[in-house]
Amino acid sequence: MRKRIILGAVLAVILIASTSCKKNSTSGPRLIFKYKMDSTQARLDNFGNVAAMPSGHAGQNPQFNVMGVHYIELAQNNITQLGGGTVLYKTATTTAGGAEAIDFTKEAKGNTGDVIYSVALKDVAPGTYEYLRVSLAYQNYDVSFHVDTTLYYNSIAVPIHQDFPCTVASFVGYNTFLTNYTIKTQSVPVNSNKLQGYWGAEEKIDLSAYGYSQTFTQQGQAPATTVVNPLFATSPIPAGSCVVTAAFPTTALTITGNETEDIVVTVGLSTNKSFEWQDLNGNGKWDALSGENVVDMGIRGMVPTVGH
Repeated sequence: MRKRIILGAVLAVILIASTSCKKNSTSGPRLIFKYKMDSTQARLDNFGNVAAMPSGHAGQNPQFNVMGVHYIELAQNNITQLGGGTVLYKTATTTAGGAEAIDFTKEAKGNTGDVIYSVALKDVAPGTYEYLRVSLAYQNYDVSFHVDTTLYYNSIAVPIHQDFPCTVASFVGYNTFLTNYTIKTQSVPVNSNKLQGYWGAEEKIDLSAYGYSQTFTQQGQAPATTVVNPLFATSPIPAGSCVVTAAFPTTALTITGNETEDIVVTVGLSTNKSFEWQDLNGNGKWDALSGENVVDMGIRGMVPTVGH
């Protein structure tokens, strides 16, 4: 009996020590990344230059619900090649759809203020990092679409000249495997890979005064996706990827390995007219049901800022 008591006491001590060690191994300051969607940031092109809206096009500042990230890397300087810096995070990939593709179900996702990724600072290679690279892979946001027509409902002519709400799910990673996805309320079956620029939209026309309400879904493929990389001349990214690159604007991020408090990197993403379409009739509104094609949905720049 005494042996059992002693053995039990020994096991209890081991369990407490094990738990204590496990707790200590995950404690300490962390490097934390948070999103900030910002429609007031500069609207940039692929090379980091300020970009005006092209003639014959129009854009909106989308209201974000979710942004997904596939890859996060800290780069030491302007000649650090993609993958040659400190890679902190990378989503799992799959070949379920054929070619290697991002596994949509495994992406880290969030919105303004959300922590998208964090890591213990003791696990980050010490050094000075001038640039941040983030591969954005999924966007879900609200825009509006315009209807300018006449509907006939119960033999009544209903002239419509107004905007209605629309939710867009867009996939801007290099290649994404999807079984299905939900735009807002509508599920879209896919079961295949989708290349950068694929999108689905859920549009609702609600005319309650006439007893009419209908939800539409449509899918499309944008011909281009803006991916801002001011280091294109010294550190290019592969065509079709969505690795957005930006310098820490005031001072480089320095990791010493002796930090005593968290470092928070706020990843400011420019949504300044990032949803762009062909404005065929020049009204500045997206006539989604009248053949105005979406041409670009890439984030228009990134500003990473460091705080605590």
